[in-house]
Amino acid sequence: MKNNILYVVIPCYNEEEVISETTKRLKSKLSELIKNNIISKKSRVMYVNDGSKDKTWDLIKEINKKEELFTGISLSRNRGHQNALVAGLLTAKEYADVVISMDADLQDDINAIDEMLDKYFNGCDIVYGVRSARKKDTFFKKFTAEGFYKLMAKMGVEIVFNHADYRLTSKRVLNEFENYKEVNLFLRGMFPLIGFKSDKVYYERAERFAGESKYPLKKMLNFAWDGITSFSVKPIRLILSLGIVATIISILVFIILLIIKICGVGVTNFALAINSIWILGSIIIMSLGVVGEYVGKIYNETKQRPRYIISENLNNK
Repeated sequence: MKNNILYVVIPCYNEEEVISETTKRLKSKLSELIKNNIISKKSRVMYVNDGSKDKTWDLIKEINKKEELFTGISLSRNRGHQNALVAGLLTAKEYADVVISMDADLQDDINAIDEMLDKYFNGCDIVYGVRSARKKDTFFKKFTAEGFYKLMAKMGVEIVFNHADYRLTSKRVLNEFENYKEVNLFLRGMFPLIGFKSDKVYYERAERFAGESKYPLKKMLNFAWDGITSFSVKPIRLILSLGIVATIISILVFIILLIIKICGVGVTNFALAINSIWILGSIIIMSLGVVGEYVGKIYNETKQRPRYIISENLNNK
């Protein structure tokens, strides 16, 4: 089963500062695997240019001319990390037997590829790269990141704890994944749905080699919200529960006020009424917002627009 064709898919957005070092390290790793007859000589690293505004694509084309092991595709415009990753995976599966996805910033341990391939050759169709620890994270980063995975689990989303998008997938997994047509993507939750035999590889995530993170707090929050609303209806059920609780409280408050009125005790009805209106109004606005989010996602799905458009594929040259 060895000597399969491996493609390593790497989404890139404004990665000119790091791509040369990434190329150097991956060339060494793939060359070693080819030399040891673990993967085929046809194996490649496929960079996916996600509409970068710097010289990333120019550098990828230069690398492709000089290095046989490297190829790339360029999207017509920026479509975001998840769409870029899907573009790379679905393109790579046409050439490869097995695909590994990872980020360009060199935080994912390249040496974990060896163990991923071992598990693949032992029958696993999906191998998840999982962080073994978060010692280098700040308290806030660690707290929010781990809280995200726990929240997703509470919401009923099947997700691998501390796994991002560093994973190995076989060709047949990607063939099945292609049948998932949704445009609201949350890949960490989609691959566990496919099934097949899977395993995990633990590694320590390094500091970013160069450049800035493409996932600041705002993007991470949006990403988390997309994940929840794409895989769980619990927020809508929570609204129903909230409405029931608010109704019960309102009835109880009305009964209490009525009893106080009958007993002849003075009460500032106006202040209580205004406070109740503010509380109920806030609940209603929040509820409409959550429902609107789901309606918006339905709207995006029904339009059936393409998730990405590939403007150039160096693999075809």
